[in-house]
Amino acid sequence: MGRSQQVPRGEAARFGPDADDTGCTILHVDMDAFYASVEVRRRPDLRGKPVVVGGIGPRGVVSAASYEARRFGVRSAMPSVRARRLCPQAVFLPPDFTEYSAASRAVMRIFREVTPLVEPLSMDEAFLDIAGAQRLLGRPAAIAALIRRRIADEQALTCSVGVAPSKFVAKLASTRAKPDGMVVVPAGLVLEYLHPLPVAALWGVGERSAEVLQRLGLRTVGDLSQAPVGMLRSALGEAAAQHLHELAWARDPRPVVPEHVEKSIGAEVTFDVDIDDPLVLRRTLLALARRAAGRLRGAGQVGRTVSIKVRMADFRTLSRSRTLPGPTDVTNEIFETAWALYDALRPGDRIRLLGVRIEGLLDADRAPRQLALGAREHGWAEAERPRTRPSPGSARRRSSRQACWSRVRAGLGSRNGPGRRDRGTGVGRPPQGKITTPEPRPAFRPA
Repeated sequence: MGRSQQVPRGEAARFGPDADDTGCTILHVDMDAFYASVEVRRRPDLRGKPVVVGGIGPRGVVSAASYEARRFGVRSAMPSVRARRLCPQAVFLPPDFTEYSAASRAVMRIFREVTPLVEPLSMDEAFLDIAGAQRLLGRPAAIAALIRRRIADEQALTCSVGVAPSKFVAKLASTRAKPDGMVVVPAGLVLEYLHPLPVAALWGVGERSAEVLQRLGLRTVGDLSQAPVGMLRSALGEAAAQHLHELAWARDPRPVVPEHVEKSIGAEVTFDVDIDDPLVLRRTLLALARRAAGRLRGAGQVGRTVSIKVRMADFRTLSRSRTLPGPTDVTNEIFETAWALYDALRPGDRIRLLGVRIEGLLDADRAPRQLALGAREHGWAEAERPRTRPSPGSARRRSSRQACWSRVRAGLGSRNGPGRRDRGTGVGRPPQGKITTPEPRPAFRPA
């Protein structure tokens, strides 16, 4: 069961937009069914229909589902085959991350126009610290309403907002606000809001942890808050016990951190049928390396460690990694390393999934680059960089050469000469290769 299903939707007046928001300087803004909503915005004829975005092959996974599709039980991370069985009338679409990234940038820009303290969690959600914006924009609930209105007016999308004194409670509140709503948790009512929730609503409680806690008779956050820490430690371990005990009492001192640092960048693919053809696997690794390298360059980063993930037909997952002498964002270097790792692994079985990931990331402009002994000054790295636009001077020189050849074609062109005509068209064209132009005559100067 998804986390959004664990939080009750019933909204009491004391947690509505008119609640006391004094001290509630943290917002969590979460876009509603983001991928599906962007698709509906692009294709208004889909409005009101169940829309599912994700892999459309036999092993595809649902990335997002509209609320019309969710009524049939379709959820994110669900196999697409099961989603089709639950909702055969749904419109299934492959993801378009270029479009989603553009929409995400536009939404994040709205956030940053409200406050510079924005911490993106993913493409479609972020924390905002609006303490410094209140003097200009009003109380927290008014700022949240402003953000919702601007996103609706400027992007034709909807979002849900949680307003609370801490990040943890704000995220829970935005989940309760879905879809297209707002929940305010007053500072004095945080425990009253938190303790009736099921333990699965807490960060760090998955299905197995929830089962363990329920066997101990701990079903709500309130139950967990009263449990001895020693009992939790015996059941879950030291770190998890302390973490959940603090959250059960709404203790979350973490600030909003504007810089979100990626720890790794990669790409992976799940095959429609299990693969054991070495040529297909090699081509796939090359495509994944190219995609990962492109994402590195797009983020302005390089990485030192290349890792691969190989999932077998029986769902066994193997991984290997290698640290390079220096950081890279070059497809060829990433691919050669990934292929060497795969070749050494020699899984010897059919493969269901293949992935390439680069770790140990650094800013590209600050990463040291050392030219290897005997290496070319210009190589794969330069080949993969986007070409710079020509300067105005080079454009003028090119225009001058073209004008010169126009004069040559007009006055000197012949079938066998440099200004030969294309057969059947009567249109002259310059010869291939380097073009040289005659030196201009010196200007006449009177004695």
